[in-house]
Amino acid sequence: MKNWVQFRIARPTNQLAEISKFYGEGLGLKRVGGFQNHDGYDGIMFGLPNVEYHLEFTQHIDGSPCPAPTKDNLLVFYIPHKAEIDLVKNRLNHMGYIEVEPENPYWLGKSITFEDPDGWRIVLMNTEGLRNT
Repeated sequence: MKNWVQFRIARPTNQLAEISKFYGEGLGLKRVGGFQNHDGYDGIMFGLPNVEYHLEFTQHIDGSPCPAPTKDNLLVFYIPHKAEIDLVKNRLNHMGYIEVEPENPYWLGKSITFEDPDGWRIVLMNTEGLRNT
């Protein structure tokens, strides 16, 4: 595995435009790629600057239903500065997204949780002052 340099998490959606706004404008992730009409699929990829990990969202011309499996399926972003979390929270609130209570009480008091347009949960974890997150 020492030669592995990249991985992607891919997920279908029926709301590619809204997903793009949520992850791009709301969370502030960098768009690292995308495609249109590739065998009936459109897609967009988001990542963190200088990191070879990214998310891909695809939408098929015939639909790509993808209900969130549970409220405890999480995508967790570890963010060291609370001020950055507050900026993201304010952007998402301005876009109409509000914080939701996490399913697992572990996240209470040290993070905030949002649902993306498809109902998948996103956790913004404040790592300021924490060790071994």
